[in-house]
Amino acid sequence: MTGFPAEGGVLKSAIDTKLLPPPAGRGLVPRDALLTRLTEARRLRCFVIQGPAGYGKTTTLAGWCRALIPLGYDTAWLSLDPEDDHVAAWLGYVTKSIATIAPGLTREAEELGEAGADEDAVERQVVALVRGIARHRREIILVLDDLHNLKDPAVHGALQWLIEYAPDNLHIALASRSPPPVSLERLRAESAIVECGPTDLRFSLQESKQFLASQLGSIDDTGARRLHALTDGWAAGLQLFSAAWKRRRRGAPKPGAASAFFHKQLRDSRAFARYFDEEVLCRLAPDELDLLIRVSARDRFCASLCAALIDHSDTQATMNATVGELLARLESDNLFVSTVNRDEREIWYGLHPLLRDSLTERLAAWDEAARHNVHAAASRWFEAHGHLDEAIRHALKAGEATRAAVMLENCAQLLFVQGDRAMLMRLLRELPAKEVESSIELRIWTARVQIYRREFDASARTLDALDAELPGNDVRHRFVIAAVRALLGVQRDDATAVQAVEPQLAAPPADADKLITAGCRHVLTWLYMRRGEYQRARDVQLDAAITTVDGTRLVGSIVGSLYGQCLAGLSHALEGNMGRAEQVYRSVLRAADLGGKACYETANFATALLSEVLVERLEDRTALAILENRVDTLEQASLPDCFLRAMLSLASAHAGMGNPLEAEAHLERLEEYALHLGLDRLLAHSLAAQVAQHVARGALDAASLCLDRLDVLDARHPHEASSAYSEIRIAARSARVRWQLATDDTERALHAIAPLLAYCAAHGRQREQVGLLMQRAAVLMRHGRASACFADVADALRRAHRLGLARTLLEAAPESLALVSQVLHNGALDPVLAFYTERLQSRAALASARTQPAGDQRPDASEPPRAIPTLSQRETDVVRLLAEAFTAKKIARTLGLSPETVKWHLTNIYSKLGVSGRDEALDRIRDIHWGSGPGIVRPPSGD
Repeated sequence: MTGFPAEGGVLKSAIDTKLLPPPAGRGLVPRDALLTRLTEARRLRCFVIQGPAGYGKTTTLAGWCRALIPLGYDTAWLSLDPEDDHVAAWLGYVTKSIATIAPGLTREAEELGEAGADEDAVERQVVALVRGIARHRREIILVLDDLHNLKDPAVHGALQWLIEYAPDNLHIALASRSPPPVSLERLRAESAIVECGPTDLRFSLQESKQFLASQLGSIDDTGARRLHALTDGWAAGLQLFSAAWKRRRRGAPKPGAASAFFHKQLRDSRAFARYFDEEVLCRLAPDELDLLIRVSARDRFCASLCAALIDHSDTQATMNATVGELLARLESDNLFVSTVNRDEREIWYGLHPLLRDSLTERLAAWDEAARHNVHAAASRWFEAHGHLDEAIRHALKAGEATRAAVMLENCAQLLFVQGDRAMLMRLLRELPAKEVESSIELRIWTARVQIYRREFDASARTLDALDAELPGNDVRHRFVIAAVRALLGVQRDDATAVQAVEPQLAAPPADADKLITAGCRHVLTWLYMRRGEYQRARDVQLDAAITTVDGTRLVGSIVGSLYGQCLAGLSHALEGNMGRAEQVYRSVLRAADLGGKACYETANFATALLSEVLVERLEDRTALAILENRVDTLEQASLPDCFLRAMLSLASAHAGMGNPLEAEAHLERLEEYALHLGLDRLLAHSLAAQVAQHVARGALDAASLCLDRLDVLDARHPHEASSAYSEIRIAARSARVRWQLATDDTERALHAIAPLLAYCAAHGRQREQVGLLMQRAAVLMRHGRASACFADVADALRRAHRLGLARTLLEAAPESLALVSQVLHNGALDPVLAFYTERLQSRAALASARTQPAGDQRPDASEPPRAIPTLSQRETDVVRLLAEAFTAKKIARTLGLSPETVKWHLTNIYSKLGVSGRDEALDRIRDIHWGSGPGIVRPPSGD
């Protein structure tokens, strides 16, 4: 690997100065009246500062941010460039700016940034970002400076969502030369916005005098008034005149020169540009002007970058010093060059927008070869300093597309390991298609990116085309293609496809890529678990040494050792040993918390798996607390098995908390996910869980419909003992047993349980065995065979105690708890098992107490009606459909909204109603007699 990385194995995605407000410079005039206005309105949703270049928009907002810090506000800043005009890039930088406050706020949004840039994916990422912000305990100001640089409608749409979904603690400030490309009518109607235009930004006479005094030392009142009138309080005009007048005063001005100078008309923009050239640019030495023209290709620059852009024969150190002195002098002379940041190595400067516009025009007038040389030099400097995206962008502008592709080839692996997959995807998209097509490595990365975006068919076509073109003796690349096919098989839940390449995965060539071989271990672990070979699955991980790539240890990434430990923990859970699984998951989470962004996906995986353990132990509230905010991320960026366990856990937890509609909604979401991706095994689990939920509620007709669908699904797949689809048969037969118990068809239930028990015993499914033993015990008791019944209950208790099970045992049959209590009462258990059973009863009693929804206790008719919360028109529409038992998906279809928008409205509605979910919301709606009392307070329409 050449060129990267330069500093400690870390690639940097952006110059930090984009995320920092400009520091307070000398000569700045305190805008007391404007700052007071903004500060008094600081709790409003949005602030718009609009005006032409040079009116002080940036310095005003920077000063406001500094004033808000003592008031307990956190500030996030983003200076936007034309290169940021893509929704993925823009969202990435917005996320990075918020992360400067606290990295944990943006964790979910960063992960969702890898899921693609289609409208739904962008909305999900915005929702994830505002959810993270809402969890922050302090007020946040997000400043988006130079918004006029963004023209992409997709970016405008994402910004609209950010404004609409902003929680109460997020306040968004927009600085732009043109009107913001978003609808602000609702904010205006709700008086939730402050808008400042050129009139507000103009200096008052007193402010102009202050500015001129700071620049010139002294100026007579008449001159100050003339300059103020001539510039109409335009800060940039005053600055330019001050610089020019200082130079004129150094000589011997002719009589009347000042008057002519002051009265020169420069209100026309082109006239001003000419004057700018005359008074600033043409007075620079040729080498100084040449340098500024070159650096205008960048919005931020430092001495070493400037030196790299100049053709010179001096040593690098000499040039750095010379250029540093020049930049410092230009800043000292107030020639529209200012410091924007200082780090431990460099002072970073920026050009005033007016100066940059003028210089950019001059750079555009250079011949193509000269422009290409500037961008090529910038690219090499950024490459040497670890700024991959800038290096590639300038290489493309230099016409060096092949070099840009080589840079990405060299760094793709490290980006992946460091958790920067979103950046990798964005850079792949920026490369010309012919460069990607000419590189085997980049085509393989393209196939992998397509998998992460759930573009499974496109990934398969990419791999097929590569397979057809590779020479037969290219063993290394054929192994990589087989590994990516296996990854595709895992995401498609296609164990047969993975099994087809198993021999290649198990015997990688000697020169195989370490990243790929590490991923192959995880795929093999998954395959062995699907086949019921749990110990073999764990052995794959136990035998693996920690792999390093370019000095970076593969620990936290999805091919790292921590992810492998999660899979090993899952193998314990599939066997039913939840106690051992919990130990593994908690160990992984402790390590992942220290690993930063590279560990995000691993942490999500471990959290989802841990929630299954918590739900099994009847710790529903804890499971909901750690899992609910991660659902969107898990749906978009995790293994199907991970999402399966998360949704089943959420459904069980909500059911245990007495929220059956919330439970049903999660199972429906799992069903939609499975249908969309064609994952029959996940669909079978969803339908089986729905049968259990319907049976528990006595909704036998609904349960019967789900059973019919399960039978059809079961009939579509083979059922040999080694079949990868055996879980579908277990799910279908187990659901049928629940139905038979509910309908008291005990003979058939007893007949069906025996082969299921044998099958689960043969395949090591100990958790399922516990449930089946309790179901058989229930049947035996109904048949009057108490002795045999108690033997099964005791056997189930012994297994459950050893494995750490509770919910599986207690919810297997309606009479499970009564049977457990009776066995305990009979005194047939040893002291240890009796103690476990007593604790089990206690936990069950606590869980039962939580299942009584607040709505079961109706208010006294004599009590005054509870206040009706204030909802927006759209929220009102959602509530009315919610009251009719519409699911989120049906509400979205009815109102023409996206599911993500509906979910966001539901979150706000629950908050206003003071409830935690759908079931409580319906009780609250009934409690306040929705629609029968006084009208709901609504803002003017405009949604």
